Amino acid sequence: MARRNDLMPRSPLVLAALTAVVPEPGRQWCAHPTLAVLCLLLALALPAAPAAAQETTREVPTSRDEVMLSFAPVVKQAAPAVVNIFAKRKVERQRAVSSLLDDPFFRRFFGDGFGGERERRQRDQSSLGSGVIVGAEGFIVTNEHVIKGATEIKVVLADRREFEAELVLTDERTDLAVLQIEPGGEALPTIDMRDSDEVEVGDLVLALGNPFGVGQTVTSGIVSALARTQVGITDFSFFIQTDAAINPGNSGGALVTLDGRLIGINTAIYSRSGGSVGIGFAIPANMVRTVVDSARSGSALVRAWAGLAGQDLTSELAEGLRLDRPGGVVISDVYQGGPADRAGISAGDVVVTVNDQPVNDLQSLRYRVATGMLGESLDVGVLRRGEVVGIELPLEPPPENPPRNELRLLGHHPLGGAFIASLSPALAEELDMPDSWSGVVITRVQRGTPADRVGFQARDVILSLNGQSFQRSGDLAEVLDRPSDRWQIVFKRDGKVRRVEFNS
Repeated sequence: MARRNDLMPRSPLVLAALTAVVPEPGRQWCAHPTLAVLCLLLALALPAAPAAAQETTREVPTSRDEVMLSFAPVVKQAAPAVVNIFAKRKVERQRAVSSLLDDPFFRRFFGDGFGGERERRQRDQSSLGSGVIVGAEGFIVTNEHVIKGATEIKVVLADRREFEAELVLTDERTDLAVLQIEPGGEALPTIDMRDSDEVEVGDLVLALGNPFGVGQTVTSGIVSALARTQVGITDFSFFIQTDAAINPGNSGGALVTLDGRLIGINTAIYSRSGGSVGIGFAIPANMVRTVVDSARSGSALVRAWAGLAGQDLTSELAEGLRLDRPGGVVISDVYQGGPADRAGISAGDVVVTVNDQPVNDLQSLRYRVATGMLGESLDVGVLRRGEVVGIELPLEPPPENPPRNELRLLGHHPLGGAFIASLSPALAEELDMPDSWSGVVITRVQRGTPADRVGFQARDVILSLNGQSFQRSGDLAEVLDRPSDRWQIVFKRDGKVRRVEFNS
């Protein structure tokens, strides 16, 4: 017979009764026979504490549906719209004229330059990636690095149909590209985009693509983090992080939620071995939508512009501004007459939210502006004198004023061989120089020229030449055409001002 531990009194009423009848403190309740009988009767008469209060109630599944858990319905909805992309490009390889001079044994000791004259040969190189059909008219979005430099692009659907694809739009700054195929009257599977701001950390997601060329593969995971801005993959670093396995070949594939809608384009992984370690990054659907909409319109990609510059609110800056915590963007400059200036934003303001979404750093602010629609406005929360003020910020295209007027500089001077242009907000956005709106900028430098030999680089901003400043490229070129015994050049690179001096 099993021992009945449940005969021990559990009810609070029983315990109270015992306390009342035991005359001596510390005396065991069962030591006296009469008390033992009394307590036993009370325990049997009064109900014990319900088991639910001590244990979690567990129920056995009552149907097949309750037992089965499967992502199959989501995959059936989303997978047909995920395609394989095969890109072919020409690569150039130098080869020695003599096969003896091209022998690996000699090149091992003497280098690739051994043997003097070499001939250039081109060969085909193929790359593999994934893409997502986002429009019944045949628009496909993928990563820019998947098709970069491709001379031929082939798309293979999940049902094995094959199409030649045309490149419609590329955007290196976001690592996105839009292709188009001609379905010839055939129906194409598509996938709808979801507002990526609705996604939360912990949401279940599926990653679909073609890793290592093994064929379409589905992996599952969760959203590990949002608004990753310190990854440094693209100019607009603002990624969804997931632990769903993403491997080479998944680039350009879909990241979908359990409603079968697209929330991101898988673009990169963090890995030391080349394989997935559970840290993958996807471009949010809201950024993807701006690029796809531009491709549909047939116009050049123009992003919204706010006309402000700033820096991350660090712990040191927060302490100096007497704020209790870091986070936000301290406005350092506002373009005169631009959207932010007209809205009332000024230097010293701290932007903390955009459309009720937190802004933790400058990359977050740039993302919110870049994904806004031209002609609309953003609700910006600005911390000013200890209070958060709501400001309506209109979104406009950046103006190209003055016109860029790109020129190639010739002559025997330190800038010979450089291409220069007049800076404007539009050109600054193209060159990813959001805090430089005026002056003369070097757009590129021809190799082997004086400018290349002395170390000038693209995106260097010429602040002054021999003490004279310039706003237009033509004015700088005119001064360089005049002979001089000495050149004093002040320029800005990566936010730092540098001074150099050359003698003729």
